[in-house]
Amino acid sequence: MFRSKASSLSKLIPSMFGQSQLAYKFIHPVIASHGHHCHRSVIYKQRYRTLRLRRRTISTRTKVMSEGELPAVLILDIGGTHGVLEDLAELLKKHFHLITMKEFLGNKEEMRKKIQSVFVFECRPTIDRELLESLPNLKIIANSGVGVDHLDLKMISSFGVKVTNTPHAVADPTADIGMALMLASARRLVEGCHIAVSPDTKHFAVDWLGVEVTRATLGIIGMGSIGYKVAQRARAFNMRILYHNRNRRRKEEEEAVGAHYCAKMEDLLQQSDFVMLVVNLTPETHKLIGKKELGLMKPTATLINISRGAVIDQDALVEALQNKVIRAAALDVTYPEPLPRDHPLLNLNNVIITPHIGTATVQAIRMMAEEAIANMLAVLNGQPIPSEVFPK
Repeated sequence: MFRSKASSLSKLIPSMFGQSQLAYKFIHPVIASHGHHCHRSVIYKQRYRTLRLRRRTISTRTKVMSEGELPAVLILDIGGTHGVLEDLAELLKKHFHLITMKEFLGNKEEMRKKIQSVFVFECRPTIDRELLESLPNLKIIANSGVGVDHLDLKMISSFGVKVTNTPHAVADPTADIGMALMLASARRLVEGCHIAVSPDTKHFAVDWLGVEVTRATLGIIGMGSIGYKVAQRARAFNMRILYHNRNRRRKEEEEAVGAHYCAKMEDLLQQSDFVMLVVNLTPETHKLIGKKELGLMKPTATLINISRGAVIDQDALVEALQNKVIRAAALDVTYPEPLPRDHPLLNLNNVIITPHIGTATVQAIRMMAEEAIANMLAVLNGQPIPSEVFPK
């Protein structure tokens, strides 16, 4: 989730202030990871059960409290360019004593033994070996968001520290943005808006045409929680739904959304009018879509990416868009984020790029914080952990 979205959440953010001058190494850039991006390949429980569990966990007084002192959690900062949103910081303060990275670096000897949790917001603070070695009582790193490719899970686990994410909060809004990008690209909404408001427009061209989503074929690569919710939405458009996944869904799940399994990704690419990427970023999915895969797609097809930027070979994508190998692309993620201002993708009229806003809703941001709080309290209390991420 690209951080610039915060400016649009005025109801959520009452005030912002300048970024503290922290050690540069802890200002971790938002890398094209989603996810993106580590989507857990499990079937999550129904949303209302998750909310009930989370709220019950949050309402439990933590056992680690002594003499009224709240357990300490390390964050990068509050507000500013990269810090935790102020409303979320207030939510965290109900359960934890917040220590910013600036405070920690300024007084390590006093702070290091107090910190038992780290709250990672927008991939920050950076979790490296030096930080882990300086926190002897650290028990959990709670990531806000589902993607954890910015975290070295094996290294963190070697310190006996658990990692959690927030899968339940992200599925619906990310599926929504996937549908929004598909519709916007199909009907050329961004171009159309520019035409409608341009001072040079004298009339609307009758041959300015888009394509229809209804009854088109959608190929979903990655049928986890988010991919399945995309399929649920696509069914309402009477789309033919194909999917490719490491593991095939149960027959009743396929039938519920009318999805057809493609064991080979190549078969999906050749048949789809729209291809949507909803995979984790792993060594296996890095540049999953390259020149060969783009060449298999229909010249009328659109590629949509709501996972991580590095899942696509961007140089190959630029070439495919310039040479009309595919019709268009719609990307909520790129690599890096943001792209350099002279990147060729920014100058093509058959691509839509949004600033990693898949989970940029007031509701999702708060739900992710609640889920992270539930995870932290569960670990500190020795209770079952709602959303633990295990190293592979």
